[in-house]
Amino acid sequence: MKLHDRTFRVMIPAAEISAAIDTLAERINSDYAERAAQQPPLFLAVLNGAFMFAAELIGRVGFDCEVSFVKLASYDGTGPSGCINDLIGLDRSIEGRHVIVVEDTVDTGASVEHLLNILAEHRPASVEVAAMFFKPALFTRDFEIRYRAMEVGTEFLVGFGLDYNGLGRNYRDVYVTD
Repeated sequence: MKLHDRTFRVMIPAAEISAAIDTLAERINSDYAERAAQQPPLFLAVLNGAFMFAAELIGRVGFDCEVSFVKLASYDGTGPSGCINDLIGLDRSIEGRHVIVVEDTVDTGASVEHLLNILAEHRPASVEVAAMFFKPALFTRDFEIRYRAMEVGTEFLVGFGLDYNGLGRNYRDVYVTD
């Protein structure tokens, strides 16, 4: 597949992604079923990249929940830009709520850390992170990513919500540069 000036090949087929989300959803269902009976947790999906993962994950949740979105920008082309910008914020109170941040990829952890700091100011009961792709070799922060669907290397990924300069988000498989 060619996007802009780069060629990509399949790295992770859609069936493998789906199976990983099934497994992750089972863990979340087990961990949150009791809490959800008291108050539905809030899934906070990070746009744009997490939209496909969020839809798939939340569709597998077996309890009542709410969904909201935030948008952070930290990538430029194929690498981190070094600058994190809040583009869209919270649209509801999270005080006393259990929040699950749904993120496409966690690499260094800078964007997630930035978001967690903002969320902490709103006094949630708890906050956990569910990442579709986790890059342990790049992770430099001092907090846990509890819910990891898949661990990957340091490759730049495209597909399943991830893009290369705006293209490729719509593909069900995940691609890597040749």
